[in-house]
Amino acid sequence: MIARRSFITLLGSAATAWPFAARAQQPTMPVVGFLRSTPATGFAYIVDPFRQGLNDAGFVEGKNVAIEYRWADNQEDRLPGLAADLLRRQVAAIVGVGAPAAQAA
Repeated sequence: MIARRSFITLLGSAATAWPFAARAQQPTMPVVGFLRSTPATGFAYIVDPFRQGLNDAGFVEGKNVAIEYRWADNQEDRLPGLAADLLRRQVAAIVGVGAPAAQAA
């Protein structure tokens, strides 16, 4: 009788833990870093085509790719720190938009 209870408890525990283990093994979503020396405001004409290009390549933001945006707000001395932050985030790629951002990346 005790062995049966132990078996049922073990089986119930395994059934409860299995969905968590399966979810933990799913691949993580790749992250692309977007780096720009300007403020974010008023630059949709750059971001929208960037997103469209990713979509054309099969990458949809929030669905199968994440994008981390970093804006230096016209303070180019901030770009190396922002690029380092993206590296700590372990992004798959960094897109430096504009010469100063590309150089920092």
